[in-house]
Amino acid sequence: MAAASDSTELPIAADIDAAAKRLAGVAVRTPLLNFPVLDARLGARVFLKAETLQRTGSFKFRGAYNKISSIPTDRKAAGVVAYSSGNHAQGVAHAAQLCDMPAVIVMPSDAPAAKRERTAALGAEIVLYNRDTEDRAAIAQDIAQKRGAVLVPPFDDPLVIAGQGTIGREICEDLTALGLIPDIAVVGASGGGLIAGIALAMKARVPSVAFYSAEPEGFDDTLRSFASGRRERNSRMSGTICDALMTNTPGVITFEINRRLVGAGVAVSDAEVGFAVGYAFRELKLVVEPGGAIGLAALLAGKLEVHGLIVIGVLSGGNVDAGMFDRLIAGG
Repeated sequence: MAAASDSTELPIAADIDAAAKRLAGVAVRTPLLNFPVLDARLGARVFLKAETLQRTGSFKFRGAYNKISSIPTDRKAAGVVAYSSGNHAQGVAHAAQLCDMPAVIVMPSDAPAAKRERTAALGAEIVLYNRDTEDRAAIAQDIAQKRGAVLVPPFDDPLVIAGQGTIGREICEDLTALGLIPDIAVVGASGGGLIAGIALAMKARVPSVAFYSAEPEGFDDTLRSFASGRRERNSRMSGTICDALMTNTPGVITFEINRRLVGAGVAVSDAEVGFAVGYAFRELKLVVEPGGAIGLAALLAGKLEVHGLIVIGVLSGGNVDAGMFDRLIAGG
């Protein structure tokens, strides 16, 4: 691992390779999909990494398992604690289950019911909090300290980032097998762990690939942080259909990586995200949650010039409430 300017350890490409070995035979190697209908619409060759098909329905399982499976044996009995609106919650709960460890998840009271129910079904203890008035990290840290448990952050952790980076490693391997070199990658950003890990992996193999973060309008803290050169905060803690993308500021580690390797991004409206969810269902036959569709939304909305290029998007999750999904696909 490398060191950041504030002495924080940063993951490197070799850590992603190590994560790939831990995840081999455990995580699903999700497909990299190409659709002629999408290529024709955008005038590009577009490849979508379908993490909707990952264990627990999102990319979060990768980072959670890489972190939890690395916990020393003498600390396993006390278990793990995490905070999440749902996808990281399920990833941690399932990874802990596989590693035979107890898990406590701090979840917002307004998290989609499906995500809460699935997290509980995976054996985790759930502690609810108010997203607008309470500090989820502080609650989780207090529980971890009292129980002697290991805190598993949703993004700002070298092992978690390295686990997410295995997505980028797989993308490069699959493109190489096709004899292709990616030009652009657009990846959703909340705390920044997904795009940081993927950028680390892909830039190590294809330094020329350009990365762009995608965020909901009003929750574009990563984009504004790129502009100012420091970690900016969102003024609100809720208010977008992208429930998975409402972290209010980039992580310390993730921003250090992303300002070096990404440095650019776009913001997308809820209407544009809703259209992308409906488009994925109607045209691509895929179920994608709003936050998981934001990269696709940026492409469909013409936020980036991609004509003639080889483009990578990540469908990061498919855990959407049936009611929300029905409204979005009907609206298209």
